[in-house]
Amino acid sequence: MRWAVEDGWTLTQRYLAQLARRPARLATVVAFPILMVLIFAYLLGGGMSVPGGGPYREFLMPGMFAMTMAFGLSGTMIAVLDDATKGVTDRFRSLPMAPSAVLTGRVAADLANAVLALVVLLGCGFAVGWRPHGSPAETLAAVGLLLLLRTALVWAGIYLGLLTSDPSMVTLAQTLEFPFGFLSSAFVATATMPAWLGTVAEWNPLSSTVTAARVLFGNPGAAGTSWVSTHPVLMAVVWPLVLLAVFVPLSVRRYGRLGN
Repeated sequence: MRWAVEDGWTLTQRYLAQLARRPARLATVVAFPILMVLIFAYLLGGGMSVPGGGPYREFLMPGMFAMTMAFGLSGTMIAVLDDATKGVTDRFRSLPMAPSAVLTGRVAADLANAVLALVVLLGCGFAVGWRPHGSPAETLAAVGLLLLLRTALVWAGIYLGLLTSDPSMVTLAQTLEFPFGFLSSAFVATATMPAWLGTVAEWNPLSSTVTAARVLFGNPGAAGTSWVSTHPVLMAVVWPLVLLAVFVPLSVRRYGRLGN
């Protein structure tokens, strides 16, 4: 276990050093969510209304937090695919190191990246008028649920990055991130959608995390009437755990079969 932790930490440092040497990529991670907040808060927010009342910006920010976590999937996929196509992953597999280190190091580094993006976005939220109204424990729980979602999607990104050698698949994944994000309660209440579409949006795992964050932050946001939307905190835990149960074994298995 000590060997695995030490090797995992070494790989985490390597991934973080790579990020530090590519400031453009880091700036994109931070700048894109801020740009989205400004667009929705100042350009589109004037035409938005929240069912049940409340400021739209307070409704918006939990959705933006969750969207930022979801958009990290393609970034993980790009990094894993980059190492695989350059032969770096094969070199790691030939070294006397813990087999788990490559995967756990990637997860730890991407979570550190996610924490940085979330901190910046929280500051941006405060700047545009968002405030958490829950207790400190509830606020920390909301942040924890957001990072739990990111953890699950990091493993999904690892698996997809190991699964393909075609860079065009990254573009496909980035394209699919938008319908996955917008077909949720991140930007508009599901009650404003057609009934069938609202039901689909409510069962989107992202919607559970968004609604749970709104509940814990004490922000406005009308949940739907389905069972999944009336138990958002529970489902914000269940959905990521289901994704982890699927993608962790798949990633480990795929990594073990590389080169075969």
